[in-house]
Amino acid sequence: MNFFNNLPQVTKNILILNILFYVAALVISSKGIDATNLLGVHYVYSPLFKPYQIVTHMFMHDLSSPFHIFFNMFLLVMFGAHLERVWGHKRFFIFYIAAGLGAFALYNGIGVYQLMQAKSELYRLGVDPNSLLEFIEAKKYAIYEFRNPELNEPGNQYIFQSMSVMVGASGALFGLLAGFAMLFPNTELMLLFPPIPVKAKYLIGAYLLFEIYSSFYGRNDQIAHLAHVGGAIVGIVLVLIWRKTDRQNFY
Repeated sequence: MNFFNNLPQVTKNILILNILFYVAALVISSKGIDATNLLGVHYVYSPLFKPYQIVTHMFMHDLSSPFHIFFNMFLLVMFGAHLERVWGHKRFFIFYIAAGLGAFALYNGIGVYQLMQAKSELYRLGVDPNSLLEFIEAKKYAIYEFRNPELNEPGNQYIFQSMSVMVGASGALFGLLAGFAMLFPNTELMLLFPPIPVKAKYLIGAYLLFEIYSSFYGRNDQIAHLAHVGGAIVGIVLVLIWRKTDRQNFY
C-alpha cells in the first residue's frame, strides 16, 4: 500500500482509471455488450466511430488478455512515475495525453486512407457502401471478430476496416519510453531474459525500431504498431521542443 501511496498523483490517477475501465468493461461485456467496440476507437471514417472514443480508448485494454493491462501498467508505474517526478504534474499530464493523441492520429490517419480507398473501389464497382452498413451496425455491440477477411475484395476490406478497433495505453506509454530514452539515455535497464543490464538508449531504441518494422510487416498480429510509433514520435518531438525552450529547468 505504501508503494501505491508513494506514486505521483497523475500517474496514480491514470493507473486507477485504467483499472476502473478494465473492471467496468468486464462487467459490461458479461451483459452481452461489446465494451471494446463501444469504448475502443474506430477509424474516423468508420460508421462506428464516436468522438468520445478518442479519449476512452486510451484507458481500455484487451479483455481477453490480463497481461495486456498488467504490462502497460507496469510500464506506466516504472517510467511514468519517474518522469512525473522530474517534470511535475502538469507537464507530465500534457506529455502523456499528447503522446496518446499522437498514437491515435498516426494509426487513424493510415486507416482512414485505407478505408477511403476501399470505399472508392466499391463505388467504382457500382456497389453502394451504404448497403454494407446494416451488417456493420448489426455487429456493433456483438461479441464478434471479422477474422481473416479476403482483403482483395473491396466489400470485405470495407467491413474489416470499419470494424477495426484500437484499445490500450500503449501509444501514450511509447511516448514515455521515448522521452525517458532521450532524457536518460545511459540509464541501465535490466532485462528479464536474460537478466543483463542494457542502456535505455539501446533497449528502447531497439524496441522502437522493431515497432517501425512491425508497422509494415506485422499486419496479422492484432497489434497497433503504428500507434506505438505515433506515440513515440510525439514523445520525441515534445522532448526536443522543451529541451530547446526550457534549458534551465529541463533534465
